[in-house]
Amino acid sequence: MSALSNIIRKELKELLTPATILPIIIISLIFGSIGTSMQGWEEEFSQKPTIGLINQDQGSLGMLATSILQTQAKVVFNATSISEKTHGLEQVMEKDGVALIVIPENFTAMILNDSQSVVEVYWIMQGAGIFNSLSSTVVETLISAVNTEISRTLIEDNTSVNASIALAPSRRVDTTYFKNLEFTGLSPSTISGMLSTQSMFIPIVVMMIIIAAGGTVISSMALEKENKTLETLLTLPVKRTYIVAGKIVASACIGLLFAVIYMLGYNQYFQGFQMGGQINLAAYGLQLTTQDFLLLGISLFLALIAGLALCMLLGTLAKNYKSAQTLTFPVTMLALIPMFITMFTDFDTLPLFAKMLVFAIPFSHPMMAPRALIFKDYTLVLGGMIYVFIFAVIMIGLVVWIFKTDRLLTGTLKRRQLFSRKKRVEE
Repeated sequence: MSALSNIIRKELKELLTPATILPIIIISLIFGSIGTSMQGWEEEFSQKPTIGLINQDQGSLGMLATSILQTQAKVVFNATSISEKTHGLEQVMEKDGVALIVIPENFTAMILNDSQSVVEVYWIMQGAGIFNSLSSTVVETLISAVNTEISRTLIEDNTSVNASIALAPSRRVDTTYFKNLEFTGLSPSTISGMLSTQSMFIPIVVMMIIIAAGGTVISSMALEKENKTLETLLTLPVKRTYIVAGKIVASACIGLLFAVIYMLGYNQYFQGFQMGGQINLAAYGLQLTTQDFLLLGISLFLALIAGLALCMLLGTLAKNYKSAQTLTFPVTMLALIPMFITMFTDFDTLPLFAKMLVFAIPFSHPMMAPRALIFKDYTLVLGGMIYVFIFAVIMIGLVVWIFKTDRLLTGTLKRRQLFSRKKRVEE
């Protein structure tokens, strides 16, 4: 038993080091912060949706629809004339509302005359993420409930009602306002779905590249330590800056190769799942130009360099190949967190602290770039590129400093002690 306990203590001592514990603590704090932000979203969605209402119809069905909407939603603007639409939209925007609903003046008459009526919905879209479209989904469900109640009323009061009208007495006519653009005939959920299809590809590619290339760098550093090849390399008459640059450039080339392979594979994958009748964003002038693709490529390359420099810094903390496996975890998490945030929400709608957190992660920027470039938001893209460049320079500088101090070989020994020892050996 004593031998077993000694082995357990030895393994625990090797695995539970500050280099392995500190990244886990940092990741836990990040997840806690994200969880706090998500609680805010949950509280918001549990409340009644904020809408504006213009009811031009004083008939029984129009009043029934108005009564349901006023009961199930928070109405911040109420009018009876379509001339108030512009003012109503402004009021809804000021209150961070979801939509302005317009019931036309012939709403009741058309349904009673066996004609399908319409409900005009002017959506105020805040963001393009999945979470951002939940509030509009609630309003869509509310409008469906209005249709259901009208159907029940028609069937109870008129046994000879047209079956098709009884099942669908009205239809929605959607107009969405998003980032100072007007999308006629599209709801927020439709736009969010189209943008998700367009912008989902890059985050997955970036995440896989960072995990694959980063894990390779950390493991390579650990193996060089374990096999004593790093010690031989550091004794050669080569500048330490060249050694760091060579490792990063070589790893970046491998990462770019991974990027090409993944992009080709995932492009075929997503094309296989696209439906023939899918609406194209290019029809609304939302497409990436050659300049946009160039900026996206630069952003991806800078993020890759920053990620590899960070991985090299973590690799210097690895004592052997076994401990290197735990150091890949924080890199994986830092790649996964912005990927999921990019998919589920929009950067513009995040709380301030969450924005700072996402912006601080260098891998976030090429993931956010496609959506930002589609809407010509060059400030976020260029600002992110500058930040990632500075981050990469700092990480490379730290790695070069560690290489110059010989801490890779000496552990806690100071450089002066190592120099004295080398001098004695030479003498």
